[in-house]
Amino acid sequence: MTRYSGQSRMLVAVDCIIFGFDGEKLKLLLIKRGFEPQKNKWSLMGGFVQPGEGLESAAARILHKLTGLEGVYMEQLFAFGEPERDPVERTISVTYFALIDINQYVQQLTDEYKAEWVSLDALPDLIFDHVEMVNMAKEKLRYKAAIHPILFELLPSKFTIPQLQLLFEAVYDVTFDKRNFSRKILSTGLLIKQKDKERLSSKRGAFYYKLDKRKYNAKFNSFLNFVTDPGNLK
Repeated sequence: MTRYSGQSRMLVAVDCIIFGFDGEKLKLLLIKRGFEPQKNKWSLMGGFVQPGEGLESAAARILHKLTGLEGVYMEQLFAFGEPERDPVERTISVTYFALIDINQYVQQLTDEYKAEWVSLDALPDLIFDHVEMVNMAKEKLRYKAAIHPILFELLPSKFTIPQLQLLFEAVYDVTFDKRNFSRKILSTGLLIKQKDKERLSSKRGAFYYKLDKRKYNAKFNSFLNFVTDPGNLK
């Protein structure tokens, strides 16, 4: 027997919620859907899982196809399987969210997929249940970033404390006290202070920092308590 008898078949797809940070706002990488239904509507990047391909491999393939990047932070989020979510055929979508440094994004691929970085506070209408996927990914990102140092994946190799604070404020949509934020971040021991400063934002300038990769990898799954009670910030 090569198949389970009396069982219907369905398609399995992966959809990627790709976050980026431009130095001021948290953004999402969207594409224009290239086929019906809802052709030319805004969509997450996704595709069907191929025979002999695992879910994570499919998500990595799709991410690389759009951005040209490999080895980026990516995490499985949730499986969306409502019977009518895709009007063409019964399709289960397994979602992944990814964090990438916008500066590494391969711009020449945007022509093929009509990809565009869109601010999370100005999202257009998305196809199917993709808005639900994005909202769930935002909540998961906020939860994870409160206790694990994953937001550093969105930053360039060299950054300032004010730039890092802007990122946290963009993720949580709240303003943090500068002194308390700096103290808490530096207390983790994850940052290495550099000799040079970023002087475009102010006359005094702010020292650049780099991530201590050894400590970062060692503490990646530690509970560092960056943000207390992330679900009730005001």
